[in-house]
Amino acid sequence: MPEKRVVVLTGAGVSAESGIKTFRDSGGLWEDYDIMDVATPEAWERNQELVLDFYNQRRKQLYEVEPNDAHYALVDLEKDFDVQIITQNVDDLHERAGSSNVMHLHGELKKVRSSVDERLVYDLDGWELKPGDRCEKGAQLRPHIVWFGEPVDMIPAAAELSNSADIYVIIGTSLNVYPAAGLVSYVRPGTPIYLIDPGELSVGHIPGLTFIREKAGTGTKKLVSELKKDHT
Repeated sequence: MPEKRVVVLTGAGVSAESGIKTFRDSGGLWEDYDIMDVATPEAWERNQELVLDFYNQRRKQLYEVEPNDAHYALVDLEKDFDVQIITQNVDDLHERAGSSNVMHLHGELKKVRSSVDERLVYDLDGWELKPGDRCEKGAQLRPHIVWFGEPVDMIPAAAELSNSADIYVIIGTSLNVYPAAGLVSYVRPGTPIYLIDPGELSVGHIPGLTFIREKAGTGTKKLVSELKKDHT
């Protein structure tokens, strides 16, 4: 009998437990910066050094943190299920924990790309991307991140993956950030959906939803244990 497919959509709440600042929370990353100054194509045109420095600091922090219980629980789930992760996060903590299948919607912090040809993507050696670091076409390298105002090219693939789920799990995201929040609408009717988040449930009615009001680590461990018991 083929393995059941669990599709997991993860957001900032998963990385927060590893010590990565989230965008919207009090004390979060964006309190020190105006989004328009560091995370838009216009900001890049206006002040490349500021944008590079912002992502260098985020990259540097990423090298100082480790995966947490939520990341490792999803790896454990792979022993019994076909686990496919769609993440809004730009860190590599899922991969470092050992997850096999990770789709990044918003880019990857440890990668950089050409500012004139988005197909030219490179792994960055270390945490620092400097002015004057160029691609093979001679253009400045930029963070491999989807900025505000840029299309999220991975959404169609993520929608297709969401539609293939036998079980759908949402962890550490309030489902307020689009287009990622819209992925749940592609889940087939009758598919069990689990949402793990410590905050109030802020979304409208979602058929088949079980809300687990826990932090990512404890909630994911609990759910993985239940899924293994109920479905294997």
